[in-house]
Amino acid sequence: MILTSRFLTGFFLAGIYPVGMKIAADYYDKGLGKSLGYLVGALVVGTALPHFLKWWAAVFPWQYVIYSISVLAIIGGLLMFLLVPDGPFRKPSQRLDLTACFTVFKKRGFRAAAFGYFGHMWELYTFWAFVPFLLGLHMELKSINSLPVSFWSFWIIAIGGLACVLGGYISLRKGAKITAAIALGLSGLCCLLSPVFLSYASTPVFILFLLFWGMVVIADSPLFSTLVAKNAPVEIKGTALTIVNCIGFAITILSLQLLNHLQAIVTPNYLFVILVLGPAIGLWNLFKKQS
Repeated sequence: MILTSRFLTGFFLAGIYPVGMKIAADYYDKGLGKSLGYLVGALVVGTALPHFLKWWAAVFPWQYVIYSISVLAIIGGLLMFLLVPDGPFRKPSQRLDLTACFTVFKKRGFRAAAFGYFGHMWELYTFWAFVPFLLGLHMELKSINSLPVSFWSFWIIAIGGLACVLGGYISLRKGAKITAAIALGLSGLCCLLSPVFLSYASTPVFILFLLFWGMVVIADSPLFSTLVAKNAPVEIKGTALTIVNCIGFAITILSLQLLNHLQAIVTPNYLFVILVLGPAIGLWNLFKKQS
């Protein structure tokens, strides 16, 4: 029963993100990066919220975490159903086209944006999943036993919501591609520097480093989605966003499983350097000359 419930939760959650981006794209022809910045920013805060509730639930039974997020999900669904009609730029698909999964990648701009997003996804969710591990590892290395891991995990992830909004506004002036590339490059740099901060940084400096990493690791996400939406054929924009999201989240499974396996092989301080492969490949695809 528990496994079935978890499967169904994941199944229905998977339908929210790409559809939400499609709805945003239906409302904004210009300024899509800014609107997706708010959308993804809300997703980031929602992703971080269970960590805060876990920290808060030290006073209450753990079931309160499940009850709280379940009620919030129901309220969110009702608000969408009752208050959000179709946007003015919505163009429904005329017919089911199963070949769209392949033909959409023939467009050069779409392919560059999609593979940039794939590189970003290699790092993002693995970093989020291992934030408590990073904090615990720091505590072990520094012989600290009083660091509130759940509290800081919430802020390290949630601050990315602010970064998404700021990145959306910056993209209005600098462009989505350049802004996304800068964020992706900085997050890759954090991957490379992680052994240095794990080994030598004091606790305040290490937390500041993780807060900065938490910002740049997600700031590019709405911008890549913007580039994907703008380079996809209008009539299959929703399909294109869904395809890219599906592949991106499949990549996160590989990344998570790889790091989980490497824990028994690689010195923990150097474990997160492998995540730089995502930003490196993403940037290469974003700027390479494509045929």
